Amino acid sequence: MKTKAVRIYGKKDLRLEEFELPQITEDEILAKVVSDSICMSSYKAAEQASDHKRVPNDIAENPVIIGHEFAGELIQVGANWQHKFKAGQKFSIQPAIYYEGGPVGVLSAPGYSYRFIGGDATYVIIPKDVLIQDCLLAYDGPGFYPASLAEPLSCVIGAMHANYHTTPGSYIHQMEIVQGGKMAILAGVGPMGLAAINYVIRREDRKPSLMVVTDIDQSRLDRAASIYSPEWAKENGIELIYVNTGNVEDPVAKLKEISGGTGYNDVFVFAPVAPVIEQGDAILAFDGCLNFFAGPSNPQLSAKMNFYNVHYAYTHLVGTSGGNNDDMVESLEMFGKGLDPAGLVTHIGGLNAVIETTLHLPQIPGGKKLIYTHVDMPLTAISEFKEKGKTDPFFAKLDEIVAKTNGLWSVAAEDYLLANAKNI
Repeated sequence: MKTKAVRIYGKKDLRLEEFELPQITEDEILAKVVSDSICMSSYKAAEQASDHKRVPNDIAENPVIIGHEFAGELIQVGANWQHKFKAGQKFSIQPAIYYEGGPVGVLSAPGYSYRFIGGDATYVIIPKDVLIQDCLLAYDGPGFYPASLAEPLSCVIGAMHANYHTTPGSYIHQMEIVQGGKMAILAGVGPMGLAAINYVIRREDRKPSLMVVTDIDQSRLDRAASIYSPEWAKENGIELIYVNTGNVEDPVAKLKEISGGTGYNDVFVFAPVAPVIEQGDAILAFDGCLNFFAGPSNPQLSAKMNFYNVHYAYTHLVGTSGGNNDDMVESLEMFGKGLDPAGLVTHIGGLNAVIETTLHLPQIPGGKKLIYTHVDMPLTAISEFKEKGKTDPFFAKLDEIVAKTNGLWSVAAEDYLLANAKNI
């Protein structure tokens, strides 16, 4: 079967090409990709190419398919996996497989390391590496885009689970955020921050009593508040406060004041910016845990940390990169309980838009850029549907559909797009 895919050959060298996939083996699965959300990690891979820890050294001769937040439908299942999967099933992928025998060893991952699997393709071959680690996950929910966004949500879930706290006099770490505690999410209204807010509010097993979310862009804060309102959070037992720290003379003092002077048990930093990291350290409560969530592209990134507090106030630091299989499963389960990740999505496009979008991702405002891989469509902000609809009936109908969901993407919008968009 032929596939169309965006492959990486070198630094900033991405190419949309059509090529033949090999016949699958009894340990592989042929799959149709429907949607892929573009991650900043793909931008980093495109920038760094073989210098990236997950990208093989021989991509100039054996290019790999990019994209790792994807979902689709199984087409043909190899004999050794027919007891577990069947054609027609919808799927999501946990890409951080850490497989010893992969193209780059334990750090191998679909979307970075493999010639025949990645999210920015029409058809892919799911290899044995993914299957033997249970990283192919069946998805039974509505639509496809939630399953594409399961991976970014799993990163947030993993971060929450990775935080820890201690008991004075004991060296036992109590994993997780503090139940009923105070949480701060700094630089928290980008796509991943929005996922964190959504998840924290919807959790049933554990949640803070106070959640403060900061940013320096008021329009982004306003959008976040319109999607995840303080009123809705209050209904779920959380006092949610959005703060524009760009308008505050002393952000640390302001944030401490909001906490009642105690500081925060759990602080999450969603931007790889030294002043934000240092701000997070400065607002930690006794035994507070700072989670540096944002993955930096600069290997020399450093920030100051108060080591007096590390010693006497038991403050500590953790960092996570991606989620594990359990986090992905929890992510998909959350969708079944009503969590809709549409709030993360601000742009829609087709496979033809992937190269330009990936290479310029830091300069494109908004949240997640959702790609439908069988579609030919320029990357378009959902907020632009109405204007484009004045001359294009296709966008006029999309605007009509998303207007029913407060301007958010939806399964109905996805269904209409898949049925009516131009094929790639």
